[in-house]
Amino acid sequence: MNIQKVARRVVANLVANAMACFKAFLKAGVMAGVVACTMASTTVQASDLSDKLQSPDYVLLMRHTRAPGNGDPANYTLDDCTTQRNLSNEGRKQAVAAGHWLKKQGVPTANVHTSAWCRCKDTAELLKLGPVTVEPALASFFDDMARAKTQNQKLEKFIAAQLKTKGKQALVLVTHHVNIYEFMGENIASGDMVLAKVDSHGKMVAYKLIPRPD
Repeated sequence: MNIQKVARRVVANLVANAMACFKAFLKAGVMAGVVACTMASTTVQASDLSDKLQSPDYVLLMRHTRAPGNGDPANYTLDDCTTQRNLSNEGRKQAVAAGHWLKKQGVPTANVHTSAWCRCKDTAELLKLGPVTVEPALASFFDDMARAKTQNQKLEKFIAAQLKTKGKQALVLVTHHVNIYEFMGENIASGDMVLAKVDSHGKMVAYKLIPRPD
């Protein structure tokens, strides 16, 4: 997107926001005006997120939504969700809400990849952004923390490869706390998202934390 297009979009948003505020004040008074201005501000932010995810150097990582507990039960298997720690009803609602929120931000579809764990697959599917693909580079290493560096290198390589071929489609990765911590060095809560800017090797150079949009 060139500078002239960006400038036109910014000006158009500013004009639209001002008109919405002015009309609301005239029609229903101060409170309606405040609400309209708040909604208009959200629209500007939404455009920014959408634009970044269309670019070839941004990726959105998401920790699976609420799944009470830590790790998984002994002798769990990836082929049987009943043996794993799974999303609670609240967690499922959180995933649906996150999908609605992303659509409101101008991200109606995405290339969605997920860890093979059921709590991640369910989160990814409930976003309803498109087909979901299981990716080994997003697999948890909670059971073997010695694999952290190696698994993160696989994640960076995967991100770099995906960004080269995704076009303008958003890239959304659903994974685990340990994976995201190794990638960015910060703890995040269940359902939180990270908008990460990466270099050509998939290494993070900057990020913005997006709290879970309940």
